Amino acid sequence: MTQTCIVIGASHAAAQLTVSLRQEGWDGQILVIGDEAYLPYHHPPLSKAFLSGDQSAQDILIRKPNFYEQKDVEFKLGARVEDIDRLAKTVTLDSGEKLNYDKLALCTGSRVRKVELPGIDLPGIHYLRDLKDVAGIREEIQPGKHAVIVGGGYIGLETAASLKKLGMQVTVLEMAPRVLARVTAPELSEFYTRVHTEEGVAIKTGIAVAAFEGDGRVQQVVCADGSNFPADLVVIGVGIVPNVELAMTSGLTVDNGVVVDEFGRTDDPDIVAAGDVTNHYNGIYDIRLRLESVPNASDQAKSAAAAICGKEKVYCTLPWFWSDQYDLKLQIAGLSQGYDQVVVRGDIQSGRSFSAFYLREGKLIAADCVNRPAEFMLAKKVLSTDAKLDITKLADESVPPKELILS
Repeated sequence: MTQTCIVIGASHAAAQLTVSLRQEGWDGQILVIGDEAYLPYHHPPLSKAFLSGDQSAQDILIRKPNFYEQKDVEFKLGARVEDIDRLAKTVTLDSGEKLNYDKLALCTGSRVRKVELPGIDLPGIHYLRDLKDVAGIREEIQPGKHAVIVGGGYIGLETAASLKKLGMQVTVLEMAPRVLARVTAPELSEFYTRVHTEEGVAIKTGIAVAAFEGDGRVQQVVCADGSNFPADLVVIGVGIVPNVELAMTSGLTVDNGVVVDEFGRTDDPDIVAAGDVTNHYNGIYDIRLRLESVPNASDQAKSAAAAICGKEKVYCTLPWFWSDQYDLKLQIAGLSQGYDQVVVRGDIQSGRSFSAFYLREGKLIAADCVNRPAEFMLAKKVLSTDAKLDITKLADESVPPKELILS
C-alpha cells in the first residue's frame, strides 16, 4: 500500500523537504498543505525586490509548478490544518476534511508579532510577512508621502531602505536605545544609523509608540513621550513568533519552538519538524536554539526528510544570515551572543565596507561582514572547521584574509 507524507506549511522548509524526500527514496504520496494561495516562495525579497516592484510573485517562487509536477508533489493551498490526531494519524482541515498520514512534517514557520494599540485597525497600517502583506503595502506607496516604520530590526531597516528608494519620506521608530539591539554590537547599530541618516531616513530610538490616529485612515503615529509623526503609511516589524499551536495541542514537546533532535525528529516517531518552528541542538555552539533563517530551514529539512525515510543525517550547520540595504550586502556568519570583544577590520566610521569579528575569550564566535565576501567566507571556514585565526592581525587590512588562518 502506498504511504502518505503530509507536510503542513508551504514554507522554505517544505519546499526543500519535498525534494529531499524524493532524493532519499520516498516513493509514496507527498501532500503539502498551505494556508496561502501560493506555492512556496522566497521571503527575503519581500522587503526588498518584491516591495520595490522589481520582482513579481512568479519571480520569487522557490520552484516553478512543473518542477513539483515532475516530482509528483501535490499541494492543497488556501487550506489550514486545525487539528492533528496522532493516535488515528489524521489531520483535520478548516473545511472539516480529514486526511490520513503515515508520516507528518511540521514546516509551519512563524508569523508576525502583532501589537495591540489604539488605532491599530486604521487603514494604511500594515505588517510585513507574506505576499499579501506586501501587495497591500505596494498599493499605498506614493513618492513624497510619509512612511513610518515601527521597529528597527533587519526587516524594519530593509523596508525603510526600499521605501526611501521609492521616494517616500521615511521615519523609523525603535523602542530600544539603538537599532538592531537584539542581534548585533553597538558598532553595527551606529553604522546602520549613520547610513540610513545619510540616505535621508530619520532614525528615532528609545521611543515607544502609544497610538495611531487618523480620520478614516492613519495620519499620524503618537508616541509615549508626547511626540507624533505624520504617517500616510505605517509598516510594523517588531519580530515574529513560531507557529507551534498545532504541535502543542497534539501533545508534542514545545519549548521556544517544537523540540526536535539532531535529525529533525519530534518525540513522535512519525512526525518531524524543520525551519523557524523548531528548537534544535547546534553542535557548533553546544546549545539548543531556534533559528529564523532560510539556510536553517533548507538544511534542517534535508535531515528531516532523511529521518522520514528511516535514515539518520545529523543536522549540524553553522548559522548564517544576510541583509541587503541600499548598496550594502551584510553577510553574517555564526551567532554573536555572549561575545566579549569586537575587532573591526575596515572603515566602519565613514566607509561602507568592513567586517566586525566577535570574539569570546580570544576565540572567534561570529562575524558581520558588510561588502566583504572574502572575509565572510573566511569566518565561515574558521567557525565550521578546526581552523585557527590569527587574532593579532585581524584588524590589519594589509594582511590578505586567507593569510589570517594559522597553518
